[in-house]
This record gives sequence, C-alpha cells and structure tokens, in this order.
Amino acid sequence: MSKYSMVMSWSEEDQAYIVSVPELPGCMADGKTPEEAVKNTEIVIQEWIETALEDGEEIPEPHLFSMSV
Repeated sequence: MSKYSMVMSWSEEDQAYIVSVPELPGCMADGKTPEEAVKNTEIVIQEWIETALEDGEEIPEPHLFSMSV
C-alpha cells in the first residue's frame, strides 16, 4: 500500500469515484467502487514513479498528515 495521501470524491458526471494524489502532480485514477478506485490509484502511483525515474525527475516524498476529529 502506498504511503502517499489520496483524495477521493464522487463524480456524478462520470458515475465513478475519482482519486487524486496531491504529492504527485497529475496522478489520479477512478473506479466504480471506493476500493476499486484506490486499487487503480496504487497502480497509477507506481506507473507515475516509474515514468518520473525514466525521465530523470525527482520523486516527491510522501507527506505525513495527522488528523484529529
């Protein structure tokens, strides 16, 4: 499982859950269920990192967020 943060929202237009990864610009995926969206995002994160490495780009470190309720 990725240590990158994920932001999930529902898209009425796409009828899908959309997940973005704030630390990785342009990194996002979707799915029909929240679980599918997260699974797809994990795959896209790995692809994002592989592409960045191939292009000689710096890989951002995951941010550590804390949340209190």
